[in-house]
Amino acid sequence: FTLTALSAETFPKIAEDLDGEKFQIQQCDLKTVLEQTTFAMAQQDVRYYLNGMLWQIGEGFFRVVATDGHRLALATLQNLTSGKDVQVIIPRKGILELTRLLADEDEAIQILIGDSHIRAATETFTFTSKLVDGSFPDYQRVLPSDCDRELVADRAALKASLSRASILSNEKYRGVRVKFGTDELNIVANNPEQEQAEESLSIEYNGEPIEIGFNVAYLLDVLTVLPGDSVTLSLSRANNSALIRNEIKLGADALYVVMPMKL
Repeated sequence: FTLTALSAETFPKIAEDLDGEKFQIQQCDLKTVLEQTTFAMAQQDVRYYLNGMLWQIGEGFFRVVATDGHRLALATLQNLTSGKDVQVIIPRKGILELTRLLADEDEAIQILIGDSHIRAATETFTFTSKLVDGSFPDYQRVLPSDCDRELVADRAALKASLSRASILSNEKYRGVRVKFGTDELNIVANNPEQEQAEESLSIEYNGEPIEIGFNVAYLLDVLTVLPGDSVTLSLSRANNSALIRNEIKLGADALYVVMPMKL
């Protein structure tokens, strides 16, 4: 073979010694919070700061937040030994690659956050990524705080019902109508071909009957990553976002916000 090569001097150089905030975390814990939130990152959004994930380090906690403007995923690890408060945005490609590298082990990983780079190091690899230069939206304002209606359902059964109904949802908008009633949840999907699917599910519900539209793909994404047998969905009105969570904590507290859609 005769190959054309480039000079090694043209390969991008990244500083060997970075200064910044350091902390340590177990690989399995970091992998858990990333897997619980990665799906909510935007892809090729003009709001470039959404094409990544917010990492927030505070006094005793580590939090990751991802949103594409229609849904939000948040996971928090408590009892983390850290120094000053830091917030950075890591690009989507960096998050996906780091998740792939992490192992399901208790082995510690060292994180260093600099002014423009982040570095994660273990005994087997060192990962370095540039940071996104931008301001992440105030996610605290998105979290519903006045939810007076609460639904508790079997997670697997709800996921199965939504999956079946989604087959006949509009392929472009993926919308389904969800009707909350006393001890029963009805899911209705239809498409321009006049086809319709309807599912009924037994639930625990403590509020007045309400009907709300959702992108079924957003709900299925959440139910796929949530652990445990049950899921809790809280909301206030039909035009307000829904808060989804469960009581199982596998090393992290996770919650999700899904905006409604008009059907």
